[in-house]
Amino acid sequence: MGLFDFLTGGSGPDKALKLKSKVTQKYGDPTTRQKAIQQLGEMKFPEAITVLLSRFTITVDPLTTDADEKEHTFELIKGFGQDAVAPLSDFLRKSDHATSWALRLLTELQSEEQVLGIVTDTLKHLSSHYTRDPEKKVVLLHAVSGKADPRVPEAVLPFLEDMSDDVKIAALKSLGGLKHESTREPMLKLLTSEETGRRVQTAALGALADCGFSVKGFQEKVQALLVEPYSLDKDAHIQRKA
Repeated sequence: MGLFDFLTGGSGPDKALKLKSKVTQKYGDPTTRQKAIQQLGEMKFPEAITVLLSRFTITVDPLTTDADEKEHTFELIKGFGQDAVAPLSDFLRKSDHATSWALRLLTELQSEEQVLGIVTDTLKHLSSHYTRDPEKKVVLLHAVSGKADPRVPEAVLPFLEDMSDDVKIAALKSLGGLKHESTREPMLKLLTSEETGRRVQTAALGALADCGFSVKGFQEKVQALLVEPYSLDKDAHIQRKA
């Protein structure tokens, strides 16, 4: 560490990391937090982006101040351009908070194809790692909903077996419009399982109707689970009444 680093509190990356406690300070003088945010925005280190992202993980009062600070933080991170992509991807993978903010930033900085790649990779990671809060999974599943890309079914299918009904429903909605044959049997198994709750069953009926899949092999069980506005046609396809 040089003399300048010593006088200013460390090298650039070290100084950025030391500012995290100020950026995530919920109480006290807000100018302390706001000054730290601005300092980080003027740095040119990946660590500065990582610390700025931590601002999205807390909420402060009043909410108007919170919103203003988060929008300012958003613009500062966006200003890093492509240098922000790697820290954003890492944050999306590791943090259970602020998923929507990270996705919004990635959408500003990357093409739809690139963002989809990051999201599907993150979903694959999540499917093999326990997370207590289902919100992150739900947000990411909504982000790939209706995307006709071969990476989506592979990334989404494991979430049909998630412990959370909200996650299962989000996964079904993501798969519903894809009409990918690999999703047919897993959706039918989920629909007809004795452990599946009514909300999930209704979502599965909707997804299967959207896909236009035959329910042959499961017809008797599906027939017993049909509720308005769903019915089976003569070819064992689920129909939704207009």
